[in-house]
Amino acid sequence: MTEAQPKNRDDLFAFLDGLGITHSTQDHVPVFTVAESVSLRDAMPGGHTKNLFVKDKKDQFYLLTVEEHAVVDLKTVHTLIGAASKVSFGKPEKLMEYLGVVPGAVTAFGAINDTGNNVTFVLDADLMKDEIINCHPLSNDATTSIASADLIRFMEATGHKPLVLKVTA
Repeated sequence: MTEAQPKNRDDLFAFLDGLGITHSTQDHVPVFTVAESVSLRDAMPGGHTKNLFVKDKKDQFYLLTVEEHAVVDLKTVHTLIGAASKVSFGKPEKLMEYLGVVPGAVTAFGAINDTGNNVTFVLDADLMKDEIINCHPLSNDATTSIASADLIRFMEATGHKPLVLKVTA
């Protein structure tokens, strides 16, 4: 039995279109860090994201989506998100298995690939104050802009109930 291929950006855009969610995407050179992506900012208003894929000792996985410059205290964030212990970063293999992305392309849109509901998605409350949220569309060579309310609608349509919590310092 072969593994199903994870959904890609075309699948994502078709899914968003099917939900009637407006989105726009700008292609750019692949970026692997927030620092590398800062040069793209002028053209794209809204909140730009940083994503932390973490797990607790019981192998419960979480994706924390926060504003790109926000600070998350990894020593205490478990108390905010309901994890069983302090969290550590999830391995790249799990990132691909659950969210269908590689390190550097981590995105809240990965919910479309988490068909087994293995990941709890946490959207930082400060980020969600932005009208527009910018995320990678399952690859790090583009950025997709979507309304913050529509990001939640998208996640719910994938079978996830994202937690909107203040997880940043």
